[in-house]
Amino acid sequence: MAQARNESRPARNRPFDVVPLPAAFGCEIAGITLAEAVDERMFDHVYQAFLDHQLVVFRDVELPPATQVAFARRFGEVQVHVMNQYHGYKDHPEIYMLSNLGPDGNPNGQHPDKGTLYWHTDGSWRERSGQATMMYAEMVPEAGGETEFADMYAAYELMPAAMKSRIEGLRAVHNLDFSRTRRHGHDPMTAEQKAKVPPVAHPIVRTHPETGRKAVFLGDHAEFVEGMEYEAGRALIEELNALITPQSLVYAHRWTPRECMVWDNRCLLHRANGFDTARHGRVMRRCTINGDRPS
Repeated sequence: MAQARNESRPARNRPFDVVPLPAAFGCEIAGITLAEAVDERMFDHVYQAFLDHQLVVFRDVELPPATQVAFARRFGEVQVHVMNQYHGYKDHPEIYMLSNLGPDGNPNGQHPDKGTLYWHTDGSWRERSGQATMMYAEMVPEAGGETEFADMYAAYELMPAAMKSRIEGLRAVHNLDFSRTRRHGHDPMTAEQKAKVPPVAHPIVRTHPETGRKAVFLGDHAEFVEGMEYEAGRALIEELNALITPQSLVYAHRWTPRECMVWDNRCLLHRANGFDTARHGRVMRRCTINGDRPS
């Protein structure tokens, strides 16, 4: 199945090398610098590779914060996250810092955001959900800390017909306060933060606005299903979240320092793997690009 999906991609004449990752999706872009990648003529090819492969990786690149924000803006409007305690740079509030280093520069034994350990898609709790996420690795642990991705195109394509029929037309309500509270209850959202991002309903099956392909749109931010009794909706969401993330559809990315990855939130779920937060440091810089309202 994975090989068949790879072969279905159209041939492209690109001015750089595309090296497939060891999965049915994802690729490394090689042979150009990031400075070249943001050039208007080159970026069109980069963006097409992003659409074709769902995620793209640039290895061993220097990406200062200002350059990261500028690169992210080539994809679209960059989100300033409502959880402002994660803003890593005063001059660049678009950057969401994930770091377990304390003020002394050593690992502090605390995971910065436990919500990232569960399958989700960035920004699904916004009316305009996340289009793409750009992550840059500054420091990675010796073991653990990988990011796993699950293919939501394939999840829909392989879903039993009875389940497709069952969820046709259903909408799930995505709520950052719900997911934050149950995964990071010791550091809940403030009243001001909650007011900025009220719950929002999105279709469980969405159509990608650029590829036209259908994908399942769920994850840990989805709280309940419109029109269903709460507990029944919760049970359906949990059933679906398990169904759409079998190991056969998952790619686990082992980070190395100075890697930049951009992935498509409209057709991938992702989660981070745990690591020894007391012994190893992990420092990642993230930008999320706003998209459209799922339909």
